Parts: sequence; C-alpha cells; structure tokens
Amino acid sequence: MHHPTPAYAVPFTIDRSLAPRRYDLVNTGDEPVDGLTLTHLGDGYCPPLAVRRLEPGRSLSIAVFGADPESTGIVVVRWRRPDRSEYLWRMSLVGHARAA
Repeated sequence: MHHPTPAYAVPFTIDRSLAPRRYDLVNTGDEPVDGLTLTHLGDGYCPPLAVRRLEPGRSLSIAVFGADPESTGIVVVRWRRPDRSEYLWRMSLVGHARAA
C-alpha cells in the first residue's frame, strides 16, 4: 500500500509590527532553508534579497519603500530544503497600514 508524503508546512511566519515599511520573515520551521530569495511585486520598491541560508529561529527583514499604505503588494519567497527540493510561497502585503 502506498502512503502519501505528509504535507510540508511553510516554515515562515511574518512579523508585521513595523508595517508598512518593514516586515520580518521568521524561519519558524525545524530545519534551515537554503538559497532563500525574495522578490517584491506591486506598489513601491523592495530591493530583491538573496540569502544563502536562514537557520531556524532567525529572521530576515523586508523593507518596502514608497508604497501607498492602502495598496496591495506580494513578496514571492523561494527556498530549498536540506534535501534540495525547491519551494515557492506568495506572501501578501495587503492593506499595509492595517497590518500594524
């Protein structure tokens, strides 16, 4: 009998306490992530980020410049697990001003 592979939960949480100008992506998983990249889509400017490795419990700050506080934005997060499998996750920055 074939047993399906358990679902893999996204290993991140977002600290929005400093929104709309800064968001912290926290690795709340139990393993490091490698080849982490973040790409912003939407209003304003967020420098593209690339980090070789983000250990569990560590965070990465995402700065957004010049965005309208009521606008919608997306950050595409891309990473690899230790087994080298690759994942993508779209993080919403909807209603920046209301997220604080």
